[in-house]
Amino acid sequence: MTDYRPKTFGFPKTERLAGKKKIEELFADGSSFFLHPFLVKYLPAQEGPHRILITVSKKKFKRAVDRNRIKRLIREAYRLNKHILYDQPSTFFHVGFIYQDNSILPFAEIEQKVIILLNRLSHQMTKSNEKK
Repeated sequence: MTDYRPKTFGFPKTERLAGKKKIEELFADGSSFFLHPFLVKYLPAQEGPHRILITVSKKKFKRAVDRNRIKRLIREAYRLNKHILYDQPSTFFHVGFIYQDNSILPFAEIEQKVIILLNRLSHQMTKSNEKK
């Protein structure tokens, strides 16, 4: 088994969830939970690394500049704190972060919420490892 622990704080392409089939599978079969301002969809994956998807509604943010800003903030918060997920290297997830608020929150608040979400996902991983 290959060790997928991140060597740096980078966010390479291999950690991005892409492909219509995988994204549809995540939304159709994945579990979810809500923590303001995020709806998180997750699905256990066969192999690593963890792959994430970040979406912001075009209905709530008409201007692409605003949507891109929010995605950058979420991506940066994930990048700096993804080590929380990699503490459990035996289980991997496909994760979708869906931003639900109507305003752009400050980075400190987004980072705090992302840390809570990653801890919750880490807890889900330990649960799924115990079932095996």
